[in-house]
Amino acid sequence: MTYNVFQVDAFTDQVFGGNPAAVVPMDQWLPDTELQNIAMENNLSETAFFIPEGNSYHIRWFTPDVEVDLCGHATLATSHVLFKHLGYTGSQLQFKSRSGQLTVRKADDKYVLNFPSDKPVEQRSIVKISGCFEREPVAVFKGRADYLFVFEDEQFVRNAIPNLDVIKKLDAEGVIITAPGTDGIDFVSRFFAPQLGIPEDPVTGSAHTVLVPYWAERLQKKEFLAHQVSKRGGELVCKYLGERCEIAGSARTYLEGTIVL
Repeated sequence: MTYNVFQVDAFTDQVFGGNPAAVVPMDQWLPDTELQNIAMENNLSETAFFIPEGNSYHIRWFTPDVEVDLCGHATLATSHVLFKHLGYTGSQLQFKSRSGQLTVRKADDKYVLNFPSDKPVEQRSIVKISGCFEREPVAVFKGRADYLFVFEDEQFVRNAIPNLDVIKKLDAEGVIITAPGTDGIDFVSRFFAPQLGIPEDPVTGSAHTVLVPYWAERLQKKEFLAHQVSKRGGELVCKYLGERCEIAGSARTYLEGTIVL
């Protein structure tokens, strides 16, 4: 049994940048154990699997350790594969997922994800987050799955060294850290999720469903240019739509291959 596999660098306009994701088209689902084994073997932060379902697609995302509810960069990578490699000619993709209905449209060289917003709630007691980084955040928020730590220093975010053992014990899937940006960048961020088998995710679309509502309220604006300042780095163009948000970026194909089971 064989399956095509694509490796795509998402949220970047050049290979070796952004966040790499594997994309595996299927006609029907394999058992979950097989999907998890493929993701483990790929050893990327996420592998996306999808099957046709009516006029749309059903998409699922797996880290090397677990299935997750939402993944932006692997959805962007999947859209790139459908538009560029599999001949999709419609104006907009529809995906069924564990996070509800998702849409993606192509706009010039970018793919625009339309995802549900995840407005974070400020946490008044932050004792349990002590020790995650060498500096305490000025504010702590929490979305449905992730903590958001707010700092005021972009360089701190860029250079921060996480204590992954402490982060792994938090009651969350991961921790986003953020600060105001400079030179035309509205905000910067990084994302750590050792709970999911991802020490640091290079560029995280789902984290921006939390970041965009936070910065929209703080900056009193709805459109943003954001940078995730991991070692690989990535650029995201975001828009706050209230209950939904748009997250746009480019993608480049790195690899096409075949999985043999």
